[in-house]
Amino acid sequence: MSDVWHAIWQLAFDPFTFDFMWEALWVGCFGALCCGVISCFVVSKGWSLVGDAVSHAVLPGIILAWLAAIPMLIGAMISGILCVMLAGWVDGRSRIKSDTALGICFTGFLALGLILMSTVSSNVHFSHVLLGHLLGITPEARLQLLSAGGIALLIVVFRFSDLKLFCFDAVQARVVGLNTVVLRVLLLMCLALTTVSTLQAVGLVQAIAMLVTPGAIGTLMSRRFITGMVIGVVAAMLSVWGGLIIAFHANVAPGSCIVLMQFALFIFTLIGSPYRGYLARRWRNRARASAINEVAASAPLNQRQ
Repeated sequence: MSDVWHAIWQLAFDPFTFDFMWEALWVGCFGALCCGVISCFVVSKGWSLVGDAVSHAVLPGIILAWLAAIPMLIGAMISGILCVMLAGWVDGRSRIKSDTALGICFTGFLALGLILMSTVSSNVHFSHVLLGHLLGITPEARLQLLSAGGIALLIVVFRFSDLKLFCFDAVQARVVGLNTVVLRVLLLMCLALTTVSTLQAVGLVQAIAMLVTPGAIGTLMSRRFITGMVIGVVAAMLSVWGGLIIAFHANVAPGSCIVLMQFALFIFTLIGSPYRGYLARRWRNRARASAINEVAASAPLNQRQ
C-alpha cells in the first residue's frame, strides 16, 4: 500500500519540482481565482453568451494595442466592451434578438482579429493568444496577467454587493438608486480583464470555459452566492493543478487539459451534487412519491373513494 501511495505522490507532485511547472501552477491558479470569482456573476446574470462574445472580441484590441504601443489589456478591454455595446445598439434598432446580435458582432470582431494576426508581422507570437502558452509564459505576459486580474478583483471587492444585486435583480438595483448602466459597464470591464488574465493559461479559444464552468459548478454545489463562489474558485484551481499534471505526463497542451478537467468536475458535480445533482433529485423524487403512497394507503377507504 505504501508503494501505491508513493507512486501517486510522485505522479501528482513530482512535476512541480521543476521551476517552469511551479511558475505555471501559481500563475494558472491566479487566473483561476479571477475566473472563479467573475464566473459566478456571469452565471447568475445569465451572461454566458456575453462572456463568449467578450472573450473572442478582445483579439483585435490586443493586436491594435500592440501596434499603438499601449498596454494590451487596455486594447482588450476597449475591444470587448465595444463589441457588446455594438450588439446592444443592433438589438435596440432592429428586430434581431440580442443573442443573434451578439453572435454576429463577436464573430465579426474575431474575424477582424484573425486577419490582423495574419497580416501584422512582429516578434510577438499572437498564436499564443489563441491557444495559450502557460508553460512558457514571459515576464511581460505574467505582469499583464497579474495587472488585469488584480484590477478585476479590486472592482469586485469594492462593488461586490452592488454587482450581486445587479446580477440577481437589475430592477431592484435600479429601485434602490443604483446606476445599473455603470454596473453593467463595470461587469463588462471585469469580463474583459479576466479574459486577458486567462489568455496565457488556456488561450482565447477556450477562455469561455474558464469564465462559465466554475460558476456553474458553484451554483450546483451551493444555495448561497458567496459559498458557490468559493467552490467555483477551488474547482478552477483544482482544474489547473490536474490539467498541468496531465499535460506534463502526456506531453500535450496544458490549456486543453485544464478545460477538460473543468468539464470532468462539472459532470461529477452535475451527477453528485447534494442540492441540485441528478442523484439527489432522483432520491428526493422517490422519497416524495413514497410518502404520497404511504399517505394514500393509510387513508380510510371512504376518503380514498
